[in-house]
Amino acid sequence: MLERWRKAGYALVFGMGFLAAPAAQAAESAQGVYVLGNRGALAGVTPPPGFYFENETYYYSGNLTGSRTFQSGGIVAANVKLDTSANFVTPVWVTPVEILGGNLGFSLTIPFGTPNVGAGAVLSSPRIDRTIVGREHDAAFNVGDIYLASFVGWHSGNFHWTGTLLGVVPSGSYESGQLSNLALNRPAIDLSGALTYLDPIVGYELSIVPGITFNWINPATQYLTGTEFHLEWSASKYLSKELSVGLVGYYYKQITGDSGSGDRIGPFKGRATSLGAQIGYTFKLNGVPVSANVRFSGSSTSRTGSLERPRT
Repeated sequence: MLERWRKAGYALVFGMGFLAAPAAQAAESAQGVYVLGNRGALAGVTPPPGFYFENETYYYSGNLTGSRTFQSGGIVAANVKLDTSANFVTPVWVTPVEILGGNLGFSLTIPFGTPNVGAGAVLSSPRIDRTIVGREHDAAFNVGDIYLASFVGWHSGNFHWTGTLLGVVPSGSYESGQLSNLALNRPAIDLSGALTYLDPIVGYELSIVPGITFNWINPATQYLTGTEFHLEWSASKYLSKELSVGLVGYYYKQITGDSGSGDRIGPFKGRATSLGAQIGYTFKLNGVPVSANVRFSGSSTSRTGSLERPRT
C-alpha cells in the first residue's frame, strides 16, 4: 500500500507557499539562499527510481520599519516594503544506484519572478558617489540563482530519511544598485537531513529537516553573509488517502555575523521563528498523478549585533 501511495504522490508535484511576515534575517538582502518553509510534509520520503517534476509558486510579503536598515544590491535603505512572487521549477531524477542501501538522486531548480521592493529612505547607493536621503522603488522580472542538489534516501518501516548536499550557483542576473534582485549572487553550500515518520494506516505524518548554510562573498558587493542554521518541521493528518491537513513551521538562526568590505550596516545576526498551516491533495490530471500542497505561515523575527553608520 505504501509503495503504491509513494508512486502516485511523486509523479508530479505542485506547491504553493505564502509568507505573511518578513524573515528579517541579517543576511544581505534580508534573506538566505535556502528558502525557509520550502520543505514541509513528507520531506524525508524519497520516491522510487524515476523522473519527476516539481513546481512551487512562492508569495512573500514583509515590512522593515523603525530604525532597522536593509542592504541589497549595495543599497542601504530603511522603511522597506517587499512583495515577491516567484516560481521554482525543479526536475528530479531518482536513480537506481544505491549508496549504503539508499537511493541516489539529483535535482536542478531554476527560480524566476519579480521582487517588488520600495524604500522610504535610501541612505546609500552605488549609483552615486555620496550618501543620499530619498525614496526608491524597483520591480524587475529576473532569474534567480541556480540550485543543484544531490541526495540519498532510505526507508525502514514507517521511517524515511534523506541526506542532501545543495550547491547554489549565481545565475548572472544580479544587478548591483538595484533593489529588485531575485538572485542573491552569493555562492553557497547547504547541508541538510530530513526525517519523516509516516503511518499510512492511521494517517499521521511527522517530518523534521535540520540544515546549515555556508556562504561565500557576493563579488558584486563584497558582502559576506554569515553561516546560517535552519530547522523546518511538519505535522499532518490524512483525512483520506487523497486529503491531508496539518501544521508547518521553521526556526532560523544566523550563527556568525555578516562581514566584508561591502557590509555597511554592521555584523548583525538574524533569527526567525515561523508557524503556519498546510493542506495537501493528491489527484490525477489526464491520467498523471499530481500531488498539490498549499502552505501559509507568519514569522516573528529579531536580530542582534552592533549598528554601524552606513559607509559610502
